[in-house]
Amino acid sequence: MRRLVLFDLDNTLVDRLDAFRRWVREFADRRGLGDGAVEWMVRLDGDGGLPMDVFFGRVRERFSLPEPAEELWEEYRDGMPRLVVCREPVLRALEGLRDAGWRIGVVTNGMEDNQLRKIRWSGLAERVDGWAISGAEGVRKPDARLFAIAAERCGARLGGGGWVVGDDPVNDVAGGRAAGLRTVWVDRGMQAWPSDVAAPDHAVADVERAIEVITASA
Repeated sequence: MRRLVLFDLDNTLVDRLDAFRRWVREFADRRGLGDGAVEWMVRLDGDGGLPMDVFFGRVRERFSLPEPAEELWEEYRDGMPRLVVCREPVLRALEGLRDAGWRIGVVTNGMEDNQLRKIRWSGLAERVDGWAISGAEGVRKPDARLFAIAAERCGARLGGGGWVVGDDPVNDVAGGRAAGLRTVWVDRGMQAWPSDVAAPDHAVADVERAIEVITASA
């Protein structure tokens, strides 16, 4: 039976917040938005919690930008992925998992063009066996169907067990558990676990530690 690990993408395998800050700074500099614009947009984004169509509608209104919100969002999806980085230690750890016989997948919410470019440009495409992106599949985490699609793309199945690793208590941990997977929560060293969600099997500070936990369990 193939051993399976499904990873969330943003703020798990890659540092979405860092890339977003850099994109926002470029965006603000190109338009001369002035002091305070970058931090205002970072706060508005809420670490990815605000839907991007809403985000760009508010940005357009705040700074009286002439472009429609849809055009600003398209500019974001075109430019943001090139700023996303998967750190070399993470890439090596993924290679080690595959060498040990694990099937590795990415399961992520988001627009297909944006998320697929992140996977490819960060070097992850060569180190995983498959992925499922909500914008392409028409279903979002925490729905177990997205996890099932990712597992199938990896040549595995949810009924065979496995793990999910992610930073979101509901989308990743609760969703992964509902899909029959063991769970590792990446708390990024700064989050508190919500009291109304059942605890994960493990909590760690970063994805490298998550991979160590999974490897030790085999």
